[in-house]
Amino acid sequence: MGRYEGKTAVITGGTTGIGFSTAKLLVAEGAKVIVTGRTPATIEAAEKELGAGARAIAADTSKLADLDRVVDLARTNLGHIDFIFVNAGIAKFAPFEAVDERLWDEQHDINVRGAFFAVQKLVPLVPRGGAVVLDASVVAVKGFPATTAYAASKAALRSLGRTLATELLPRGIRVNVVSPGPITTPIFEKSNVPPEARAAMAEQFREGVPMKRFGLPEEVARAAVFLAFDATFTTGADLPVDGGIGPL
Repeated sequence: MGRYEGKTAVITGGTTGIGFSTAKLLVAEGAKVIVTGRTPATIEAAEKELGAGARAIAADTSKLADLDRVVDLARTNLGHIDFIFVNAGIAKFAPFEAVDERLWDEQHDINVRGAFFAVQKLVPLVPRGGAVVLDASVVAVKGFPATTAYAASKAALRSLGRTLATELLPRGIRVNVVSPGPITTPIFEKSNVPPEARAAMAEQFREGVPMKRFGLPEEVARAAVFLAFDATFTTGADLPVDGGIGPL
């Protein structure tokens, strides 16, 4: 019997990277999981690899109608949700003076607006003892060049973690935040960083990490699942998984 047999989870942005690694960990231990994604190829591949313990659905979390479809699927296939992992997010980088409305709005629509309404719409299915984990970033608490819009969206997410923890506590639901540092995921490929600049940017990040390496998606997944199921006397916290790059 798996450690999470009988448990259920919804993971937004769960078809690649940190979200997918979290889904794999949970399914391997007996949980039933729904993951969302925006790219047909990764949605199909994720559902195939995760197997019978998971369902994948196409959903843009910045669109409330898409979130309604996720809620319907969760209600039908899971019945209740023990763990909501709000992981869907994008990262676009630009110097302060080059940030335009489109870059700002796109990141805040997905990273903040989508996160807030995902929790609002899914949390009625969460019973007492359930948990919400928001995936923020080290940029929420430490400044890096060319990250103004992205960092502001992640700082807002960190703030949501504190306020939602207070609001949902009377319902017996814990809310915490996991804040990764540089992690080996497809984020650079999906960002607006030119291909010829990605290697140099990645090396700059790597050298800035005291542990001198990128983290693995599995390492963040284990932290998120810990907050969801093991940290039963913890709410409103921010758990860094950043190799020491964050402020001490």
